[in-house]
Amino acid sequence: MRFVSVVAFSILTLAACDSPKETSKESPKTEVPVVDPAVEVKAWLAKAAGERGAAPEVGLSKELAETALKALADEALAALKVERAAEIEAKSITLDGKTMRWLEKAFGEAAEGKRSLWISMHGGGGAPPQVNDQQLQNQIRLYQPEEGIYVAPRAPTDTWNLWHEGHIDPLFVRLIEGMVATRGVDPDRVYLMGYSAGGDGVWQLAPRMADRFAAASMMAGHPNEAKLLGVRNLPFAIFMGGDDAAYDRNKIAAAKGEEIKALQEKDPGGYEHLVRIYPGMGHWMELKDAESVPWMAKHTRNAWPKKVVWYQDDVTHDRFYWLEIPAGSAKKDATITATVDKQTITLEGDVPAGTTVHLTDALVDLDQPVVIVVNGKSVFEGKVLRTIGAMVSSLKTRSDVRLTPTASVKLP
Repeated sequence: MRFVSVVAFSILTLAACDSPKETSKESPKTEVPVVDPAVEVKAWLAKAAGERGAAPEVGLSKELAETALKALADEALAALKVERAAEIEAKSITLDGKTMRWLEKAFGEAAEGKRSLWISMHGGGGAPPQVNDQQLQNQIRLYQPEEGIYVAPRAPTDTWNLWHEGHIDPLFVRLIEGMVATRGVDPDRVYLMGYSAGGDGVWQLAPRMADRFAAASMMAGHPNEAKLLGVRNLPFAIFMGGDDAAYDRNKIAAAKGEEIKALQEKDPGGYEHLVRIYPGMGHWMELKDAESVPWMAKHTRNAWPKKVVWYQDDVTHDRFYWLEIPAGSAKKDATITATVDKQTITLEGDVPAGTTVHLTDALVDLDQPVVIVVNGKSVFEGKVLRTIGAMVSSLKTRSDVRLTPTASVKLP
């Protein structure tokens, strides 16, 4: 709007200069104030959050966007630290009537904001509560990372599918957010693992929450209907005893190993994996599977991958990496494959109307035009402005500062 006003004023001024003058007196000149976006944005950021009002509708330079994002992220984390302190201290989270408590151990040292977080799910399942309680006590003793906060959560239910019911996803999100805000965890160094029924959970949760983790390891679990498409950018390990024949776990684990190998052969930039089927081992692998810990620890999350494969399982999500679909539009088995090639973003598959593509300079050069193609049809071409609004909107719905965009495009 400022640019249009200045142009309009310039045209009127030129027209006045070309008109015959009735007198020799010059008309008084009018100065049009032009506010530097940097001054306006910094003034807005300097105000208390409750006093700011609407975000400035101005395009930002890369440097100014980075400054604004840091300020907003620091502010969001500070607020979250206060909000979540009590539940993290109590080691208990309640959401929508489900309570998840946990045991934890701390290992090694790391700088503030660089701690790793290990979420390790116990076995058991459809059994009396005391059985799952005993499995929890066993899980907290199983693995010892060199550094990090090792958390063994207690499943909120005692059902057979205790780790992949729909309430688990938001509980884990809240646990991660709370640990990042209050305990100095690095959101790019969060790891998922689980044994037996906990392994069942890894098969299910890792693909549908792949954008939350740096790596995942499945121990002695059964995948049921889960697919591995979503772990394209999540290093994934499979550990199984060669003689663990109940429910054909050993055969299925071997088949899944071949499946992920084939996925990587077709897509060499993704699907990093490790498969161990230990000969002669039953359901208990005598901690040979502990080799998973150093393997996972060497990985960090790629928050802005150039290719994303988003498969919707029976528990659906509205956001995955830099893609977001309208609330209520997710459908089971829907799949979107999104790729970035220089300045062209291509979406293929089940792309609903109103899908939002979130952007940063880590993904494309926002100083240059961007082209977005959906199922062979160009739906957007032009520059995408870095804005405060894109950052604020994302932080309201997802408190993940590393996945906060500086620009967004909502598709028609």
